[in-house]
Amino acid sequence: MLKKIYALLALSGALLISGAAWSQQADNANPEVVMHTSLGTITLELYADKAPKSTENFLQYVRDGFYENTVFHRVISYFMIQGGGFDANMMQKATREPIENEADNGLKNERGTVAMARTMNPHSATSQFFINVQDNPPLDHRGKESSREWGYAVFGKVTAGMDVVDEIRFAETGARPPHWDVPLNPITIERIEIVD
Repeated sequence: MLKKIYALLALSGALLISGAAWSQQADNANPEVVMHTSLGTITLELYADKAPKSTENFLQYVRDGFYENTVFHRVISYFMIQGGGFDANMMQKATREPIENEADNGLKNERGTVAMARTMNPHSATSQFFINVQDNPPLDHRGKESSREWGYAVFGKVTAGMDVVDEIRFAETGARPPHWDVPLNPITIERIEIVD
């Protein structure tokens, strides 16, 4: 009888440990979003563990519906595709305050990664982001002495839909002063949803 009791206690203890481990793993899981575009869907894993401020900033814009009907306004086929700030009429949307640059998180601007777009000020990123269509080491963090050294903060990666990214990257572009490299046929981000 005692053996049965000990066996049950051991089993319940193992289940508790397994449950705790599963719960911790679930807590540590990086969020995932699906971006619905006019050319198809792109799934992103966001690196909340490495870029918590950038990830939460992006997710808040998603929750607010900010990205609905914005466009990829800058597309350079050998470099990156950029969106998250303009509507189809190339009118810039009002944003929240800029966030701290997290480019020193060890992540690299490699093909398929998503990073925060910014001005020459390293800490000026708001809603705009870009997806690297090739490895772009000049955008990586190298120091904190200048804007160029600071780099651009990677906060996620495409996990599905790189075929859509590649279709966007080869879209025909032109000038819509003062903007350059704008797709001639607007490529719309219809919505972004968080995967539960």
